[in-house]
Amino acid sequence: MIQLTDIIVKFGDFEALHNINVHVREGEFFTFLGPSGCGKTTTLRTITGFIEPVSGTVKMQGQDITHVPIEKRNIGIVFQSYALFPTMTVHDNIAFGLKIKKMDKKTIEEKVNTIARKVDLSDEQLKKAVSQLSGGQQQRVAIARALVTEPAIICMDEPLSNLDAKLRVQLRNELKKMQRDFGITTIYVTHDQEEALTLSDRIAVFNKGYIEQIGTPNEVYNHSQTEFVANFIGDINPLSGQIVKGLGLEESRHHFVRLERVRVNRPKDEGEFQTQGKIENREYYGLYIKYYIDIAGQTIKVIEKNDGINIYEPGETVTVGIHPQDVMSYDAKQ
Repeated sequence: MIQLTDIIVKFGDFEALHNINVHVREGEFFTFLGPSGCGKTTTLRTITGFIEPVSGTVKMQGQDITHVPIEKRNIGIVFQSYALFPTMTVHDNIAFGLKIKKMDKKTIEEKVNTIARKVDLSDEQLKKAVSQLSGGQQQRVAIARALVTEPAIICMDEPLSNLDAKLRVQLRNELKKMQRDFGITTIYVTHDQEEALTLSDRIAVFNKGYIEQIGTPNEVYNHSQTEFVANFIGDINPLSGQIVKGLGLEESRHHFVRLERVRVNRPKDEGEFQTQGKIENREYYGLYIKYYIDIAGQTIKVIEKNDGINIYEPGETVTVGIHPQDVMSYDAKQ
């Protein structure tokens, strides 16, 4: 659907993107994930046509669009700020792109009403000025405006970042449902790991203008290809000293294990390394409890399901178990 091949982008002497290669499949929800300044938004803007690469090609449905103007790419865009017209009505905001295309009034009305229903905007809301709507409702307007022109692909640049945490969770669920219902190819930019893991079919993890890994949420989380990905996606324990020796791992490499892979007070499995540790602290989350356990001077974080019975107190000694196959290991950087 969208194919980026050897994309290089420069701003003056600064090379922002280094040989970016991405293939987004038709109907896929594909996320660009990474910290601020890593190149994810620059890549999105290269796809939409706001930025022209110094080398490489952008293809959509097999056609080279590298030098095609923005308005001729048939790509819907939802910006971080939504970029809505605050004094115009919701109806006129959604209809804006259709009017630019010089569609007749009847067709515009039909398309606006149809898309409004699909994104759960009422007839009453269509008559309001955008400035009268909540952040969540404005986000729906921005999505409706992007979808009403029936683009081949929709690109979203951190569209939930301006919302509070509760609304963000609610709307990302709606966003995924809408994407499935429309079946439209979606490229999504975020720095939020949980958002990426929840929404995506596949994720490209960016770091300093490079892509570190492309894979499914399960692949980037449980089979991180680089140390950067392992540390950036979710929480993780670096391992050292007694634990590394006990697991029989190479001490010259860097080793990590996810919090939920560490076992507390369980019968020993075959091949598992077990040792004693002391509970330093705990954080109660309801569904689960996070423990901080001291093992020979190293603090290991553990997530345990809250069964309401086996709750360990600070100062209590527990048995900690780690399977070698749950450890992700990487060569030390030179």
